[in-house]
Amino acid sequence: MNRIDQKFNDLQRQKKKAFVSFITAGDPNLKITEILVPALEKAGADIIELGVPFSDPLADGPTIQASYERALAQKTTLKKILTSVQNIRKQSEIPIVLMTSYNPIFHYGDKKFIQAAKKTGVDGLIIPDLPPEEAGDILKFAKTQNISVIFLIAPTTTPERIKRIVQSSSGFIYYVSLTGVTGARAQLLQSYKKQVSTIRKFTELPICVGFGISTAEQVKTITKTADGVIVGSTIVKEIHKNAGKSSLIKNVSKFILQLKN
Repeated sequence: MNRIDQKFNDLQRQKKKAFVSFITAGDPNLKITEILVPALEKAGADIIELGVPFSDPLADGPTIQASYERALAQKTTLKKILTSVQNIRKQSEIPIVLMTSYNPIFHYGDKKFIQAAKKTGVDGLIIPDLPPEEAGDILKFAKTQNISVIFLIAPTTTPERIKRIVQSSSGFIYYVSLTGVTGARAQLLQSYKKQVSTIRKFTELPICVGFGISTAEQVKTITKTADGVIVGSTIVKEIHKNAGKSSLIKNVSKFILQLKN
């Protein structure tokens, strides 16, 4: 059991749902990221998803892509992000999941990366461009280090495919509530309810819904069906809006509180 499993156990016992906050590591800079994570935990985030900036991200919309460009301009690398996670661990035990393209891991070396991730305090990985069939080494190394590997399930995923994906998954299932890329949407696809109940037939893992969630009302609606909600683009926008202000941490924390309540 790692911090992710423990968190879901605690939430289940309290009859609460998980609020997963996505932020881009290094936007506006890694120093701010290190201060922001514990602040978001205090504001009510249950799990932090740290986006690893990459020049050609697969599933990310314009808001997150722009934040990746800003982070890359700050010379943010996977190695530096792991050091930041280590620094965060001095003041916070919040579960941390890295969302990254496979390319930076490949250049780091699968085994070496997993060992470094464990040592610095990473609890889980989301690698959108690495399907279970090609994730053999990552899955093997992650299992030995008790790091969760979280796979995405889309509205178009067939029941046969869902069965295959959940067999390789740990931590939680990331259900993508709409087709296309990430980004805030005014309307949510109502089909997520049906898909969440389909996924439940194949796994006892918690199911978190993400992509396009931007309002407190949407958070409330989704958590009636799912075990957690993942909010990204709208938080990234809020961080960028406050970049350079001394009130950045306070304003973003307040924004998280509003989304949760």
